[in-house]
Amino acid sequence: MTASVLEIVKIVIPIALVALGFVGGYVFEHRVLKRLKSIADRTGWQGYNIILSSLRGMTLLWFASAGIFAATLSISLEPWLDILLQKILLALLLGSATIVIARLAVGFIQFYGGRGEDTSPLTSLFENLTKLVIFSLGILIIIQSLGISITPLLTALGIGGVSIGLALQNTLSNLFSGLNIILSKKVRPGDYIQLEPDEEGYVTDVAWRYTVIRDIPGNLIVIPNSKIVSSTLKNYTLPERSMLLPLEVGVSYESDLERVEAVTLEVAREVMAEVPGGVPDYDPLIRYRDFGYFSINFIIYLKIKEFYDHLIVRHEFIKRLHRRYRLENIELPFPIRSGYVPEQGDPPFRFPRGYSINSSPQKSHRKL
Repeated sequence: MTASVLEIVKIVIPIALVALGFVGGYVFEHRVLKRLKSIADRTGWQGYNIILSSLRGMTLLWFASAGIFAATLSISLEPWLDILLQKILLALLLGSATIVIARLAVGFIQFYGGRGEDTSPLTSLFENLTKLVIFSLGILIIIQSLGISITPLLTALGIGGVSIGLALQNTLSNLFSGLNIILSKKVRPGDYIQLEPDEEGYVTDVAWRYTVIRDIPGNLIVIPNSKIVSSTLKNYTLPERSMLLPLEVGVSYESDLERVEAVTLEVAREVMAEVPGGVPDYDPLIRYRDFGYFSINFIIYLKIKEFYDHLIVRHEFIKRLHRRYRLENIELPFPIRSGYVPEQGDPPFRFPRGYSINSSPQKSHRKL
């Protein structure tokens, strides 16, 4: 009877330890971590939430591994099986620790990288490179801890890397171009850039091979990183997000230019103060530019908070200026083109042999 009880105890204790490990991990995961998260929210520091989020899912694995390890100590196993279980548990512990470190690294880099205006938000390229470095080191540590020498592996990787580099020249070119884009900080997620007339928009991400931008209608444009590095581009967000918005206006030659300037500046100040996207403390300025074909042209300079705001600011300024000019009887002249017809009775005109439009003298006509 005593022997049978002992046998039952030897079986129950390992099972109970394993079950206790799983139960403890579940309770810690769904009770303790949630309680700690509510406390962290009251502190106001985002770093606590990053730490707790990094532990999500790993504590259950750690408690379960601890229960299995305790169970192996409570029973006698074959030496080879005991060593195998210990190596598996060690690999699980190191692997889960690597995942937690990678989460912490990415989370804190993203947290501190997005705090200032001069810092760049974390891109998928930088995020993946950070994970790649941490996971590579973690795998090498796991292999070494299992008693496997990593020296031949590193040698093989070094030799194979040359062949891989030759086969992936374009991919590596885009990869290093992406690193250049990130480190130079000339193009950052959130910036509005323009490469060509049909390639402009907000940068949403810099990936391994390409940069993704979203244009104003909402379409995504995928551009290889090497093209961005080798092309001339305009960044409307640097050195600061706010920018001048020049608008060209023309008035008739009969207009009082002093009055035109006063009325236009009054409307511009009104737009800056009332329209979202305008800079209220900016004082608009006006500069007459030239005597045009049918109007005297000038440029009014407004200031907007960021590139997208030019749509609403331009829209409101044109509406309000047109309405105010009508009230003030300031004429906005229509584009005029003079028409020419030959004199009645003239023979049909024929171009001489060897005639060139760019170099030929004008034929005399009667102006209508």
